[in-house]
Amino acid sequence: MTPTPKAAPETAPVRADEQMDWPRLTDYLRQHPSLAELDLSGEMSVLQFPGGHANLTYLLRFGETELVLRRPPLGPIAVGAHDMGREFKVLSKLHKVFDQAPRIYLFCDNEAVIGAPFVATERRVGFVLRAAMPEEMIAIPDVNRRVSHAVIDAMAGLHQVDADAAGLSDLGRPEGFAARQVAGWHKRWQAAEEDETPAMDEVFARLQADIPATCRISIVHNDLKMDNCQFRAAAPDKVATIFDWDMATLGDPLMDLGMFLAYWHEEGDTVPRAPQPLGAPGPFPTRAEMTQRYGARTGFDISRIAWYETFALWKAAVIAQQLYIRYRRGQTKDIRFADNNKRAEKLANLAAERLRG
Repeated sequence: MTPTPKAAPETAPVRADEQMDWPRLTDYLRQHPSLAELDLSGEMSVLQFPGGHANLTYLLRFGETELVLRRPPLGPIAVGAHDMGREFKVLSKLHKVFDQAPRIYLFCDNEAVIGAPFVATERRVGFVLRAAMPEEMIAIPDVNRRVSHAVIDAMAGLHQVDADAAGLSDLGRPEGFAARQVAGWHKRWQAAEEDETPAMDEVFARLQADIPATCRISIVHNDLKMDNCQFRAAAPDKVATIFDWDMATLGDPLMDLGMFLAYWHEEGDTVPRAPQPLGAPGPFPTRAEMTQRYGARTGFDISRIAWYETFALWKAAVIAQQLYIRYRRGQTKDIRFADNNKRAEKLANLAAERLRG
């Protein structure tokens, strides 16, 4: 019998190739006016949040004061990707009207500080659900279904935020959003492609030829999935925090739902999508159940959701290939990306199957 995995520690020592100029950063933070209200005396200690696959995220401690720092990954960055300025713009306003968005303190675009642009946000304590359910949540009745529904409810809540009232009406260009997404991710694929993958070209052509009409213009997170959410054991029916806002924009909200479904694994899938946290009894909802819940919460037309899920699977293949090519070119030493080209091919084939089906 395979033992149930235990939840990985939230933080770990900083990986050797992802160290920064910590003394220079300490000086910068202590002099920044937006942090004047915080006690940043004493020596700064640094740990890394190791669970993410793209942006580098660190926990900074000054005694009892904690901050979270996020910066783009090492190596060349695709145009428009890992946009720390965008993350600052979104969170500086959104946290005032949407309590699942963390407070952000500053954005630094001076690469002389740590070698890249970065943001600093508040630290919120809770659980990010990846391969294993934390022990503190295992005994919660029907916890698998409850946390799953909570993510859908958080997504529905975000998509109903009034962007004008939040001061984010200039966040993006919603007209033609889906078409630009398809074209833009195809360019990224071409930049990262190593071996010919026929399914990628097939899906691209069919997606481009049949773009759905947008049901509503909303704030779109662009990567809203289970492990970009944080939970507290005392409140499993509500997402405490949503992370990773560097791709947020105005556009078609069903892009978020499609991406969520593309990551969502259910019994009978032949290609693993994303691991759901093991350890707690009871089933997780199916993709169909989650889609229906979202439709009920928002009232949006979900009849074309297959297109959005197909696009998201295809996009996930591009992301996997991007991570792989960074590893192949020596731009990262993270061994997790060594076989990502194989995952990219599987996701491309899965997208083609979903589209045909």
